[in-house]
Amino acid sequence: MKSTSLNYIISLLLLSLAACTSTKPVGTFISQTRPTAPDYSKSEHWAALPNREDAADGWAGNIKPDYMGEEVDVFFLYPTIYTGSKSYQTQWNAPIDLEKFNHAVDNSPIKYQASIFNGVGRVYAPRYRQAHIKAYFSKDTASAKKAFALAYEDVKAAFQYYLDHYNNGKPIIIASHSQGTTHAAHLLKDFFDHTNLKNRLVVAYIVGIPIPKNYLKNIPICENENQTTCYCSWRTFQTGHEPKKVALGNQIAVVNPLSWKTDEVLAPATLNKGAVFRNFSEITIGANDAQIHNGILWTNKPKFKGSFLMRTKNYHAGDFNIYYMNVRENAKHRIGLYWK
Repeated sequence: MKSTSLNYIISLLLLSLAACTSTKPVGTFISQTRPTAPDYSKSEHWAALPNREDAADGWAGNIKPDYMGEEVDVFFLYPTIYTGSKSYQTQWNAPIDLEKFNHAVDNSPIKYQASIFNGVGRVYAPRYRQAHIKAYFSKDTASAKKAFALAYEDVKAAFQYYLDHYNNGKPIIIASHSQGTTHAAHLLKDFFDHTNLKNRLVVAYIVGIPIPKNYLKNIPICENENQTTCYCSWRTFQTGHEPKKVALGNQIAVVNPLSWKTDEVLAPATLNKGAVFRNFSEITIGANDAQIHNGILWTNKPKFKGSFLMRTKNYHAGDFNIYYMNVRENAKHRIGLYWK
């Protein structure tokens, strides 16, 4: 398990290189046979369900929270794991029954990200035919758009099945990272923004993809820790680094995950209640600070065993993990306010 954790965190912190090093999909979207669609009545087509034991049930630091949320649901969409391998990741969309791929999903984002919400609510995470990472960078934009559309088709079907068979009128938290956020933002617009379902939204944590402030019309960005029916978003980079070819500016929605405000005041590392890095059994308190700058989130370089090997200033895939315990505590806090 240690080797799995090490491989995961190294892959997280170097994910920004994947666009350059991964294998491209073979051919065009039209030329490929579509992977079989998931059947969400089957439990194996969910990476996490509350009525069974799975990777989302882990306790970081082996610390079980005193609060066990059973009256709120968390719908979690995982990031891009389909990043290109000459041996099998060569399609525009990931097959739903690819064992090797599903194992990677379970032992990386479900374990290290979805578990944030273990104890906060009942966690649901659908498997979906996610788009290949190259869809974000490919010159074949027609194929890329179709790949994302197919992935969202699954996400939409999964959420509808969840509403019809699992939700039973409970309040909902939407949580997502990277490609998961690409689809979660779309989901919020389709299902919540102009419907009464908005009244059941506690909060959304849609992290790792730039969200324009005007993207949602009736669901505002969270401007303080005491808001509900709002959303939080951020993208994390090393302090002082202004990335090229990345959406920047004050029209991008950014919330500081330490202060839960939208101002540019530095939130010191003393507010960090715990990051989860290489070792899932270890919570690092006071690991990182956070400051909003020009549409992104700045933080100091994470420090953990082996971090000296890290050369990237893009901490994208650690967006949740750097602020692991703060997100958990914030979700609990907003749930309490929602019920009031």
